[in-house]
Amino acid sequence: MAQPGTSRATAIWALVVTSVAGFMAALDNLVVTTALPSIRKDLGGGLTDLEWTVSAYTLTFAVLLMFGAALGDRFGRRRMFAIGLTVFTAASAAAALAPGMGELIAARAVQGVGAAMLLPLTLTLLSAAVPAERRGTAFGIWGAVNGLAVATGPLIGGTLTEHFSWQWIFWLNVPIGLLLLPLALLRLGESRGPNPRLDLPGTVLASAGLFGIVYGLVRSQPDGWTSTPVLTGLIAGPLVLAAFVWYELRAANPMLPMRLFRSRAFSTINVASLLMFVGMFGSIFLLSQFMQGVQGYTPVEAGVRMLPWTGMPMIVAPLAGFVSDRIGGRPVVAVGLALQAVGLALFALVAATNVSYATLIPALVVSGTGMALYFAPSSNLVMSSVRPDEQGIASGANNAMREVGGSLGVAVLSSVFSSQGGYTSAQSFVDGLTPALWVGAAAVAVAAAVVALPASPRRRAVDLPSHPPVTVS
Repeated sequence: MAQPGTSRATAIWALVVTSVAGFMAALDNLVVTTALPSIRKDLGGGLTDLEWTVSAYTLTFAVLLMFGAALGDRFGRRRMFAIGLTVFTAASAAAALAPGMGELIAARAVQGVGAAMLLPLTLTLLSAAVPAERRGTAFGIWGAVNGLAVATGPLIGGTLTEHFSWQWIFWLNVPIGLLLLPLALLRLGESRGPNPRLDLPGTVLASAGLFGIVYGLVRSQPDGWTSTPVLTGLIAGPLVLAAFVWYELRAANPMLPMRLFRSRAFSTINVASLLMFVGMFGSIFLLSQFMQGVQGYTPVEAGVRMLPWTGMPMIVAPLAGFVSDRIGGRPVVAVGLALQAVGLALFALVAATNVSYATLIPALVVSGTGMALYFAPSSNLVMSSVRPDEQGIASGANNAMREVGGSLGVAVLSSVFSSQGGYTSAQSFVDGLTPALWVGAAAVAVAAAVVALPASPRRRAVDLPSHPPVTVS
């Protein structure tokens, strides 16, 4: 039996390694947003290339997230965590060295593969190293560090881009990865999961189906809605996803057990998560460019001015958790989604070439408050809708839905933007931005309505009164 000091040291090292790794992977979701104008100026390319710079990461991350967890169960969690960290670090260096948009997009896709291997394993490695009575505190710290990555992503990206170059948003990962790798191999214990089988057909079908849909949406404007590549993606994508569902219903060890969706609570929160990220992520993608390209802010100034939105969860989330413990998570999530929709609608109403930052502050604060009210209790709703032995895969499924929503949001809102406006002038950008924001607001409003609908008494989810489980986000 390990000595108490050794056990404590192991737990501390596990918390440090997994939290920093989680921060690094979560940061890459938003750190690139404030660097997009600089990337476009340096490497060229149009809106489609910028979309893929973001979506290549979120899409591969989403579709491989649950597969990455299964690889850890099969081959060893510490081993696969180290491999994922290596892949992510190497791909970050490749992104920084990319001579063109094609190479950058390819490197971003490989980054997503590495993140999908390392991020879901951070929680299982942390859980194995920390005593049960202290996991709530450890998970809380892990979650706070990941939340900090989301809050500071645009600011860090803007600071590095303005004072160094956009390449440094990727170079930043390299020394961190090189430092974490030996610590992971020396300080983390090895473990395997109870189900070592891999669902390769399910992974291939889900990846191909989602890629087809996103590809069709991204190429709709440059190629036209009736072009062969676009029609192929938009028709074949849903058909392949239908084949994925059919296969998962019959697979002995499915990547995503379809029985989970028999729970109305589980289905509802996952649909809401997907729609939430469609509206939120797609809007941030465009608004970060609006603040620089139209309002003339530097990358740092744009990142700072986004903080009332991205940083609000750090302030509101504790209060949201307190309230959800007393009245239940569903009404808090519904209110949060409604506020997020209102915030996006406020952006759409005031968007103009000469709008002042003071005019944008109410929209930023309302959007940030809504995002915080959604994030705080949504994990509880996911976990309380399934059996305890299914909570791991339920968490992975919900986070995959969020990442898929982010990819779809960038594709859908960019398609609306480019059909109504473009980069030719400030007014043209606003002409495209406004209807795109209305589409984003509508998506989140539908999510709010889905959550607000009363559940059947027989299937009503029971909110957990204790610390909410931490999910991979």
